[in-house]
Amino acid sequence: MDEDLGPGLDERHLGALRERIRSSPFHQWAGLDLTEVGDGRAELAMDLRPHHFNPQGIVHGGIITAIADSAIGLALRSRLRPGLTHRTAQLNIHFLAKGEGNRLVAHGQAVHLGQRMGYGEGEVLDGEGRLLARATGTFIVLPAPGAF
Repeated sequence: MDEDLGPGLDERHLGALRERIRSSPFHQWAGLDLTEVGDGRAELAMDLRPHHFNPQGIVHGGIITAIADSAIGLALRSRLRPGLTHRTAQLNIHFLAKGEGNRLVAHGQAVHLGQRMGYGEGEVLDGEGRLLARATGTFIVLPAPGAF
């Protein structure tokens, strides 16, 4: 991974990131819990609720996509120095199995990070550890609002 953006977030900034995710209305609505973040990796988990399922009774693809995007984005975010942020530019997801059960877990990993773009990969598993989807994402790196 490129080191030109600094060593990433220190524990104080990672704590602020965890709190921001914990208090985010979207993450609360979705039930996403950030269980691990740092050093270019992130893990999120969610207990599935009735609003996460489509009419066929399987986890909606948008929910799987959202947790994958969040895991990859937060993995990249953990490698950015303070004062920078990111936005998803492109997300590709490959659904490999239908989502059932009561829990999802997503792992994200930063693969490449440059001055303007980042690239990461992720996977989404069900509560039994079965692989449901693999994802890749390209992210724009930019100054955080109010940082400069």
